[in-house]
Parts: sequence; structure tokens; C-alpha cells
Amino acid sequence: MDIPRRRVAILGSTGSIGVQALQVAKRLDLPVVALTANRQVEQIEAQARAFSPKVVAMMDPAAAATLKTRLADTDIQVLSGMDGLLEIARRDDVDIVLTAVVGMVGLLPTLAAIEAGHDIALANKETLVAGGTLVTEAAKRKGVKLLPVDSEHSAIFQCLQGRPPEQTAERLILTASGGPFFGRTKEELAQVTVKQALNHPNWKMGAKITIDSATMMNKGLELIEARWLFDTPPENIDIVVHRESIVHSLIKYVDGSVIAQLGMPDMRIPIQYALTYPARVTSDVPTLDLAQWGKLTFFAPDDEAFPAMQLCRTAIQKGGLYPAALNGANEQAVALFLDGKISFADISRLIAGTLTLTLPACQAVEDVLAADAVGRQWVKEHC
Repeated sequence: MDIPRRRVAILGSTGSIGVQALQVAKRLDLPVVALTANRQVEQIEAQARAFSPKVVAMMDPAAAATLKTRLADTDIQVLSGMDGLLEIARRDDVDIVLTAVVGMVGLLPTLAAIEAGHDIALANKETLVAGGTLVTEAAKRKGVKLLPVDSEHSAIFQCLQGRPPEQTAERLILTASGGPFFGRTKEELAQVTVKQALNHPNWKMGAKITIDSATMMNKGLELIEARWLFDTPPENIDIVVHRESIVHSLIKYVDGSVIAQLGMPDMRIPIQYALTYPARVTSDVPTLDLAQWGKLTFFAPDDEAFPAMQLCRTAIQKGGLYPAALNGANEQAVALFLDGKISFADISRLIAGTLTLTLPACQAVEDVLAADAVGRQWVKEHC
């Protein structure tokens, strides 16, 4: 099958996913039309000179001004702020938008890209966690694809490819690495440091998602995301700890058959599949050698030591704006932890409070943004 020559815009090109997406695009000779970042001027300047996009955008206005000066010898347009991201998301010379920004900043550009008719390679889980109904309904209305980039959701997506249209999976099973603190008790976790929490055993990621992995919040957010991506009730989604990160996720059918997707823990595989779907092409990721691994292990999650997963399950079961408030609270709490202002245990404690709030119904994206702000404010007031 020929590789689709999709024109790519990468939102968040200086992060881990964005950098690897550029590696994939270079190897496959995919045209990169646009790039965005927050304030990493030197890095995105190097990317812009290497890939010659038509436009780049920086969320930080001062960084955008600096970048504009540094790229003055090129024809590359430089935009700034959320308006810049939205302009890129709506461009008519883009076929697929890879959303690799961190946090709620991804919601509005993703909705804008969908409204413009662009397929989405989704690496920004907060978009579906907070705005699941709005995003999935918009995608259906516009007939665009939501192609998962997270390794777990890509695995489920791949496992579902071979099923007959009338056959649904009975259960989805997300795997979790367990993060750096697997096996520790609730009491032991009270004393962990930021440096320890940032030491993930299997994946190299940004600070926010690495902390989410340490608290297991990341897996709870992925549960919510899976509910929307695969139109599956949250009670039909399970989580299992798999330390080796070789089995990326599984699906179970009513006859007891369980289908899994396996591969090396390398994000270039799901990134590439999202950008080339439905084509499969060779990659430079090492081939999985099961004999070399010898054994794969699986464990039930420890909800007492890591309550974040159950908080996410409660939020999606309550529905409405509760996931948005919980997500906002988590972003704020993680930022405070990284700044040394709260303890590791405080993250889940503070997030839990958002589930006691009374929130209105979700009518529009403004309601989602307001609920996000409520969650952040709750944490600031109770930390």
C-alpha cells in the first residue's frame, strides 16, 4: 500500500512526541506545513530551518518576536499566542494535525482543526478528557478521523482493525507501566521527591506526563480518553500493570478471546501509524524479540497507594463537566508539585475535592474552559 502523502501540522513540535513525529516525517518524506511550540526558540528555529514549514507559531508572544527576528532571512511566517495555533489548525493546506501540546491548550486548536475538516493525530489526551462529547460529536459531524497516538490507545485501535463491523469488544484492557513507584505503599509515597517522580523506568516524556505516570493519573486520564475514542462505557475498561511496556493494550471478546498489540516501547510506532493510516510501512524501530525478553509480567493496580485512577473513573461516571474540572485540578496540582510547593500525596488529595463540587451541564466549549478554571482554582485555594 502506498504511503498517503499527508501534509502535516505539528502542534507542540519541541516536546517528546513532536520531536519523534518530525523524525517519522523526515524518514517518510512527509511535507511538514506548520510547527508550534511554547517558548523554545532555539529548538523550533532549528526545526524550521530543517523542515522549511510555511508557518510556525509560539504561544509565548516574546518568544514569537525573538523567533521572527531569527527567521527574518527565510520566508517562514511567525505567529503567536492561541490565535496563532488556531490559524494553523484551520489552514487549508493541511491534511492532518498532530496535537502534541500538553494540557488544556490543545482543546481549542483541535476543535478548530476538526471544523476545518482535518484528520487529527491525537497525542493530547486532555482534549478528550475535558471535551470528550464536544470533540467526538464534531468529528462525527465533519467526517474526520481521530487517530490515537498514545501507545495504549493506538494498540486498542490496531486490535480493533480486524473485527467485523457488527462485532464489538466486550472489554478494553489498558496496560500501565506502573511508573517509578510501583510496589511502594501509600506511606512510602508520602516522602518521594520531584527528582524521583521524574525518573520513569521505560519512557522519556515531558515533566507533566511523567508526573502523571508516577501518580497513575495518566492511566486514569487514558481510561476517560478510551471511553470517547472507542465509544465504550467506563465500566467496560480495565487497567492492568505491565512493567515491561511490551504489551501496549488488549481487547477481550465475549467468547473469551483476548487480542493484544505488542511492540518495543518506542513512540515512533504509534506516531507513524497515525500519520500513515491505513497503510503500514517499515520503520527503524528495533523488532520485538520475545525470546530475548523471556517473560512478561502483569499485576493488578494498587488503588490504595495510587487513588488517581479511581478518581478518574468516578469523574467519567459522574459525567458532564467533572472530567474537565478534575483535569484542570490535576494540571494545577502537578505544577505546584514540580515547583516544590505541595507533596506527591497532595496531588491526588487535592484533585479528589473537585468531585465534591456542584457543576452545571455542559452546553458549549466555554463551559469546559470554565470547569477547567474551577478545578485549578480549587487546588490553589486548598493547597
